[in-house]
Amino acid sequence: MKILIKSATIIAPSSKYHNKTLDILIENGTIKAIEKNISLTENTQEVTYQNLHLSLGWIDSSVSFGEPGYEDRETLYNGMQTAAKSGYTSIGLNATSHPAPDTGSSISYLKNKTHLFGVELFPIGNLTKNGAGKDLAELYDMQQHGAISFYDYKQPIQNPNLLKLALQYTQGFNGLIQSFPQENAIARTACVNENISSTNAGLSGIPNLAEELQIARDLYILKYTGGKLHIPTISTASSVNLIKQAKLEGLDVSCSVAIANLYYTDKEIIGFDSAYKILPPLRTEEDRLALLAGIKDGTIDMVTTDHFPTTIEEKKVEFEQANYGSIGLECAFGILNKLVGTEKAIDLLTKGRTRFGITEPKLEVGEKAEISLFSPTENYTFTPENILSSSKNTIFKDEKLTGKAIGIFANNSLTLN
Repeated sequence: MKILIKSATIIAPSSKYHNKTLDILIENGTIKAIEKNISLTENTQEVTYQNLHLSLGWIDSSVSFGEPGYEDRETLYNGMQTAAKSGYTSIGLNATSHPAPDTGSSISYLKNKTHLFGVELFPIGNLTKNGAGKDLAELYDMQQHGAISFYDYKQPIQNPNLLKLALQYTQGFNGLIQSFPQENAIARTACVNENISSTNAGLSGIPNLAEELQIARDLYILKYTGGKLHIPTISTASSVNLIKQAKLEGLDVSCSVAIANLYYTDKEIIGFDSAYKILPPLRTEEDRLALLAGIKDGTIDMVTTDHFPTTIEEKKVEFEQANYGSIGLECAFGILNKLVGTEKAIDLLTKGRTRFGITEPKLEVGEKAEISLFSPTENYTFTPENILSSSKNTIFKDEKLTGKAIGIFANNSLTLN
């Protein structure tokens, strides 16, 4: 297979090709040439697009589908196609299926079923058996079969001794533990941020304290045990400060933030639209600005779409009864490009591999091609016609965006939107 990408502006700050408009020839999955002008030859597929740009492949550390068990939310086939057409070459797949991926064989099933796609799927195994929060799952066995970390998705580790044991045990094989930042005894059954907006809406609120107390506890345990801890989807200003201080103290901790929490505030809940019901909840403008500052100064290690499909029956109900979550793969680049500009957006979209033990791609002749294609200047409104996911539950509906993913070349496979 020969692919010729014509007149693409390269966004890769660590590369000698950064900000240059060049042609790239790919043959059998390997970059054969990067030059000013490469002639099209027979049996070569040409890729052209107005104001075409490319970068190293994008990665999302927190994606959920449904299969097996919840195929009505999303299948592996359509989910992988959606990720590819959204510009992603790698995804960390959360443990949100049934049965839960908590054994080596269940991790192998996910890897084997998706290995022919352009996108590479990296399973995240359940931390506990069946995700029930009681007993540790087969962590070492899962890692041996391809799991990149261990996380009961959106379920806080309520027992501090369980986290202590997990951090101690995984040091023997350099495993990464994820701990969702919420103390349920404080959050209770509330579903939005505790603030004037929740009072005006008559909805019970989750205070910032619920997140920050859990993070402080987890960091104390990490300081005691050692090991590697990742805190997914933080949402408050004080959470940023807690993690910044922990890093200064030398703790091996990383964190992510969901794009929705960078973009919206809790003022959106006034209309009782369940599309804005996410977890952690949308916070205040002060929190949002602190999160943006955190990604700019490097305290926050990566951004994620926190892509979570749900069915219309789970979402189109009373706000308090609706499922949490939003899809976000399809418009992630457009949102980040609008928020922080193209170069920073690409930096954020390509960060995170090292933390999860994933090999970084290289944009050099002779290297395996793992490339994301995009246009940073295309203006459009994100409408249902732009949604590729089986589920349509998006928080970003009707947003005016600048920048659109075109597709990817990875795993010797070209996928275009």
